[in-house]
Amino acid sequence: MTKTKTVGFANHGNQFFAELRSEVDAYFQSNRMSKAGNITLWGKTAFVLIAAPLCYYFALFAGLPIWGSMALFFMIGILHAFMGFNVMHDACHGSYSTKPWVNKLMSHSMHLLGSDAHIWKFKHNVLHHTWTNIDGIDDDIAKSPVLRHCESQPMKRAHKFQHIYMFGLYAISTIWWMFGNDMLKYFKGEVNQSKMPQMGWYEHLLFWVTKILYTVVYIALPVYVLGWAYGILSFVVLHVALGILLSVVFQLAHAVEHCHFEDIEAMEPDQNKMPNEWAVHQMMTTSNFSTQSAFAKWFTGGLNFQVEHHLFPQISHVHYPKINEILRKVAAKYEVDYKEYPKFGEAVASHIRWMKSMGHAVA
Repeated sequence: MTKTKTVGFANHGNQFFAELRSEVDAYFQSNRMSKAGNITLWGKTAFVLIAAPLCYYFALFAGLPIWGSMALFFMIGILHAFMGFNVMHDACHGSYSTKPWVNKLMSHSMHLLGSDAHIWKFKHNVLHHTWTNIDGIDDDIAKSPVLRHCESQPMKRAHKFQHIYMFGLYAISTIWWMFGNDMLKYFKGEVNQSKMPQMGWYEHLLFWVTKILYTVVYIALPVYVLGWAYGILSFVVLHVALGILLSVVFQLAHAVEHCHFEDIEAMEPDQNKMPNEWAVHQMMTTSNFSTQSAFAKWFTGGLNFQVEHHLFPQISHVHYPKINEILRKVAAKYEVDYKEYPKFGEAVASHIRWMKSMGHAVA
């Protein structure tokens, strides 16, 4: 039976994270604030839950020219990415609300996007957040042999061009994720060779019912209304927008220059710990972008504050700008490197350079 791969982290007193956590807790206590979402997050939720169905209705039933319908399906893809960044992500981490049932309800917004919350929580919350950028555990960098994210992964001839073709893969990534990758993980019961928690009857039922409903709503009905060609095109257009946005934003967090990678297979047999404490490891493997951009803060659901999110995943993203101020101060005190690209374009350029270097590195 496959077991979940694990590795611990060194304990050097954890002074950096202890002081950071103390400062953050003091901020919330002194301002008598909840760490969960607030009216800003609720407003985002209302916006996307109204805007996405309206776009869908007008795309199919308003008698628009075909280019108008396709434009609206593209907008639906953008709105679905917005929902994933803001609503689903906070809810799956338990930070949307102080009430567990609200978090569970809102985590089902993942099913509105065509994927599965149970699988994603294990893949993201457990494997990725605990063992970030550790090759052999973190599923987010387990794209080999299609993409090579770090030097420990095997080199293929095609990788020489991966910094070019990766954007085409990003464009279809969510189609594969929802109808290919989810199925593989479901039937194997594991993610990147790590065994998932067992699914109950409710999770099994939810998996299949929502997959079928998603197929009906976003493939069958558009085909019925628009015809085969335009119905399938509408689905592809939606996912091009969704896939590129999700992929690029998440890649900018960890697959850029100066982010650190580890290889579990390179560890000595009797070695069971990473060389750094967990919080320092998160700082080494994670990067922010555009933290001063009002639009980036609003649209990406705080994923441009990826460092803060990795250190405090159970705090809602609406609080990350303030936590960022505290983090910078404490990190400077302990001489822990803080990584950020001031502008979105700079982060994208760094991602391209990194992936290009991985395609030309010596295997």
